[in-house]
Amino acid sequence: MQNRMMITGAGSGLGREIALRWAREGWQLALSDVSEPGLQETLKLVREAGGDGFIQRCDVRDYSQLTAFAQACEEKFGGIDVIVNNAGVASGGFFSELSLEDWDWQIAINLMGVVKGCKAFLPLLEKSKGKIINIASMAALMQGPAMSNYNVAKAGVVALSESLLIELAHEEVSVHVVCPSFFQTNLLDSFRGPTPAMKAQVGKLLESSPISAADIADYIYQQVAVGEFLILPHEQGRMAWAIKQKDPQVLYNEMTVMADKMRAKAKQSAG
Repeated sequence: MQNRMMITGAGSGLGREIALRWAREGWQLALSDVSEPGLQETLKLVREAGGDGFIQRCDVRDYSQLTAFAQACEEKFGGIDVIVNNAGVASGGFFSELSLEDWDWQIAINLMGVVKGCKAFLPLLEKSKGKIINIASMAALMQGPAMSNYNVAKAGVVALSESLLIELAHEEVSVHVVCPSFFQTNLLDSFRGPTPAMKAQVGKLLESSPISAADIADYIYQQVAVGEFLILPHEQGRMAWAIKQKDPQVLYNEMTVMADKMRAKAKQSAG
């Protein structure tokens, strides 16, 4: 392990905080995002925190950009030890309202972006016996109402991570998947959905979170160190997951009530 890490979606939010958490341990960081100004700012903060590295603009929908990023890591760092597939976008809306374009967009970034990140960097990770950290969401485990395309994409990230955990054990590449609940982030900047009311409701949930992106990054750091596969940073998320494992119907009933409330609120806003 030579302390070399790659992060997608590193220009803001959780990606930036993960970079800063590892930078404090003196790591070399390869930072990518679609936002150049965000990346410049992250690199500046990384250097102030005690790390170093380089930035490269990368859209995770484009596999050739990810393979070029992997090549840059090999040229500049001589390889990579940890990859963090973090780039993601938010969306919401009831299934009947979501277009197939909404589905394609969500799956191309939040699921296939992770698949392509793992694929592009796997040869380097096999050499270094490194680690994969995939950022999913509690939505992958809880399937809240009015976000089916987001739920499906993030559940795919968990299923991919479980598959890789098993397949890559032979290569001594370890795998971790993180499922945060709502937290204060700029995820809404990328939000796409059919109704403004939905965006406002998600915004309230993000703002009311008891923990910050920096807290989550620190929790990820600790859990990866002890080898935990499924990382649930929110206490409420851990409790909800325990309930679902014991009696899923309890959660389904609760989500059905929530869906009715959301429909009623949306009607009020429209009226």
